[in-house]
This record gives sequence, C-alpha cells and structure tokens, in this order.
Amino acid sequence: MNPESKKKEPTPSSIEDLTFERAPTLDPLNMNTGGPRKTVLITGHLGQLGQALMELLKPDYRVAGVDIDEVDITKAEEVAGSFYLHQPDIVIHTAAMTDVDGCEIDPEAAIRVNAIGTQNLVIAAEEFNSTFVYLSTDYVFPGTATSPYMECDPTGPLSWYGRSKLLGENYVRSMLLRYFIIRTSWLVGEKGRNFVKIMLKLSQDRDELTVVSDQLGCPTFASDLAVAIRNMIETPYFGTYHVTNTGETTWYDFAVKILKEAGIDTPVRAITTAELGRPAPRPAYSVLSGVLYNARGFAPMPSWEESLGQYLNKLGDSWKDT
Repeated sequence: MNPESKKKEPTPSSIEDLTFERAPTLDPLNMNTGGPRKTVLITGHLGQLGQALMELLKPDYRVAGVDIDEVDITKAEEVAGSFYLHQPDIVIHTAAMTDVDGCEIDPEAAIRVNAIGTQNLVIAAEEFNSTFVYLSTDYVFPGTATSPYMECDPTGPLSWYGRSKLLGENYVRSMLLRYFIIRTSWLVGEKGRNFVKIMLKLSQDRDELTVVSDQLGCPTFASDLAVAIRNMIETPYFGTYHVTNTGETTWYDFAVKILKEAGIDTPVRAITTAELGRPAPRPAYSVLSGVLYNARGFAPMPSWEESLGQYLNKLGDSWKDT
C-alpha cells in the first residue's frame, strides 16, 4: 500500500476535533517540530497502563482513548469506525482479557478478545499506516528456563491467556512492518486494582496472608512502562522487546517487601501454586531479559524495589478506598 494514501479525508460528520487539515506524519523521529501533533489512539485506556499513558502523552500528542464502552475490538466495523474518527498516527493496544483463570474457563472469549480483537486493530492500522504498539506478556513462555527469557527464545504458553496473547503477537508480526511488541509482566498501576493494593487491603482484614512462593518473575510499574513506550514510539527501532523493571522476585517475597515498606506487620505465609488451586497453569519462571531494550539505547528501567518505594509514597492511604 502507498503510505502517502494513509489518511482518509474527514467526512462532514467528523467531530470538531478533526475539522482541521493534517498532513500524514510519516517520519517516526519527527516529534513536535512545529507541525500538527501526532494522534495516538490508546485501546483499554481505563486500564492501569492505559491511564498512565493517557496522563503521560497528553502534553505532547493528541490522545484518544477507547475502552469496551466505546469500541468493542472484537467487532471489525467498530474498530474501523474508530480509526476513521481519530485518524491515528500511533496505536497503543493495551486492551486485553487479562483474567488468566477466566481465559482458561472460557478460551473462546480469550481468543475473541486477545487474538481476533488484535487482528481487527492490525487490519485497520495497516490501512492507515499507523505505528502499532502491542502489549504482550511473560505468559507466552513455558516457565522452564533458569535464566531470563530473551526475545529470541522459543515460546510455549501453558495457558489459554498466554496462547491468545501469542496469537495476537503473530497477527502483528505477519501483517505489519511498523510495530513494537512489548512483553511485560506483573503490572502495577496507580489506578485500579493490582497486587500491591490487594496485599495492603488484605493485611487489614486478615490475621495472616498466604502467597505463592514458587513463581519467579518481575513486577513492572505502569508509570515506568509508559515512559519506556513514549520513548520507543518516537524511533524507527521496530520489533519485539522485553520491558520490565529490573530484578526478580517471587510473589511471596514481593508481598513481604510491600508490607515491610508500608510499615505493616501482618505475617505472610508461603504456599505453593498447587496449594492455591487455580484453574490456569502459571509459568514457574518468567523473568524477562531487557538486554535487547538496553542494547538498543533506550533509557534503562529502574529496579522494581526502587519503583515500589516511590509507588507507595505516592499511593499514601488511598489504597484503603479500593
């Protein structure tokens, strides 16, 4: 497809935000050089990462966010309508069915959202020549490694969640040239529910917490990941990257650290994944190597311990309202 034909002329029914003329922005390094700002479309903008991206990108971009109430990504016609409305230069696809056990119980729903929904977005992105950012997961790996997974390592998801996200990756790679696939893990955002807030809340309601100690990975704080994504989208260094905070831990050790940093003395008891008895299998080891991300020259990610301290300071007592 000729990239010069990317943009569709707004129709008379277009919203006011699209009434001015915009020339196609084809240079990924051309950031705010006096011309019209690039338009970024964020799917799943009400999620933890989506909200962090909305807040971070608004000063420098025209940002549009869509979630399930605005656009059902499993319906191609709704996706197409959103692209015609917003005319995105960049699409950041954070929307997903992330309930790992829910995906295991209803694999067809997982495939519809995480695979078919992604394919619908990819088709539209190809038509509009939009740079595409796809958020993927450590769950595409089997968890049998003993050292951090690199981007070139063989995948082998254990769960329907991992399989559906891997299918989404395959659609992106096979249909687009201008894409970033970003695998991350154990996301923690300022907005919405997450492991940190849940541990803090449960510590007030229970005499003892039980947390699995046989899954090793790395927490990733949404604010740090959002900064990394912002830096990446203004480069032509397309491809697949692993982006997490640095270091590794178990869920048990993460919980202990959370409570210690928060000054809470509720005891935490280690249990096994088998004892927890969840429907979906989890990878025992899913630490992701950031060596390619670092070698490419992107700003290093902070350690998860450093970001946890900053996160708790900013969170204050607001977790009590979750």
